[in-house]
Amino acid sequence: MSDAERSPLRNHRSGQEIECWLTDMDGVLVHENHAIPGAAELIQRWVDTSKRFLVLTNNSIFTPRDLAARLASSGLEVPEENIWTSALATAQFLKEQVHSSDSGNRAYTIGEAGLTTALHEAGFILTDQDPDFVVLGETRTYSFEAITMAIRLILAGARFIATNPDATGPSKEGPMPATGAIAALITKATGREPYIVGKPNPMMFRSAMNRIDAHSETTAMIGDRMDTDIVAGMEAGLHTVLVLSGITRSDEISSYPFRPNQVLTSVAALVDQI
Repeated sequence: MSDAERSPLRNHRSGQEIECWLTDMDGVLVHENHAIPGAAELIQRWVDTSKRFLVLTNNSIFTPRDLAARLASSGLEVPEENIWTSALATAQFLKEQVHSSDSGNRAYTIGEAGLTTALHEAGFILTDQDPDFVVLGETRTYSFEAITMAIRLILAGARFIATNPDATGPSKEGPMPATGAIAALITKATGREPYIVGKPNPMMFRSAMNRIDAHSETTAMIGDRMDTDIVAGMEAGLHTVLVLSGITRSDEISSYPFRPNQVLTSVAALVDQI
């Protein structure tokens, strides 16, 4: 057993006490389209013990159906209803805003099918004519014309929303600009900061918990990043599990002013705890 797995770092809830599980996807369940050892066994364990769970991702490009297919190609069988994206969380947040205020349901969107489908299903009209919101998501083909339109609509009074703060995303050729970088460009041009729904906003986790009728006292979050998964899980009151199979390294943990409840080499170490 590694030093990282010897003992919990702070108040520890056992796997038997935890009724619901939230988990990040990349770096936790998959890495470069390959299942991380133990991931399939963990998912099967949740199914066998009737645990409610959701796979979370800040990626707003894909629909849950797309992501379920991607996971299946990696050897992980996750139903699409068990996937929660920043696009779905954003659509849910905006739907609640419309219902609780005088604002309308018109949105100008920069993004791909994951975002546009989520907004359509939440009852939004996608338009560049006097929208109530400008919603910025991720796409592999950011258009200068679309960004210019977004800037003009925000200056005209549309409220600025972004699905997530990630400044770059991965590609085969290397890092590429993502939602956070384009949001910074729009902010510079308009003087308006976006409201960001995705991680590390605890709103993302609260909306996920509402989706599966979970309570913070009996819910855990598994992630590979201290600066998004763990801090947001902590702020949402969840039991937090950092796995060292993704971004954060063991020697980086001490540089943060907060700690996860558990640090594990990978999700394989969780299987026997549930």
